[in-house]
Amino acid sequence: MPSVRKLVAVIDDDASMRRALDRQMRAAGFRCELFSSAEDFLAVAGELHADCIVSDINLGGMSGLELAMHPTVVGLNVPTVLITGQHDALLEERAQVIAAALLLKPIPPGKLLEAIIDAVGPPLAEIDD
Repeated sequence: MPSVRKLVAVIDDDASMRRALDRQMRAAGFRCELFSSAEDFLAVAGELHADCIVSDINLGGMSGLELAMHPTVVGLNVPTVLITGQHDALLEERAQVIAAALLLKPIPPGKLLEAIIDAVGPPLAEIDD
């Protein structure tokens, strides 16, 4: 059976963080699409067919938490990994209910990939012809 690399949508309003996450995802074998806002992602979410979303919580417009609860994301049943620099117990409690994982910055090496693989499996997926 042929294989296809799984797609991770990365949403972060910090360009350097997007690039770093892109390099990390691609080095691990995932395909990656980058977005600077939740709104930009939602504009193409239906056609993109992402296997996983990695989103910062604090974005310029809609937050990553709001994105994870958005009807489009919920309807597509896309696991969301949230990342944040805030250490807030209430935020962590809310994220645990709606997200596949919540990771606090600085993210220890390997933890993000571990969370993605826990949510969607390894980077390569077999497809039926």
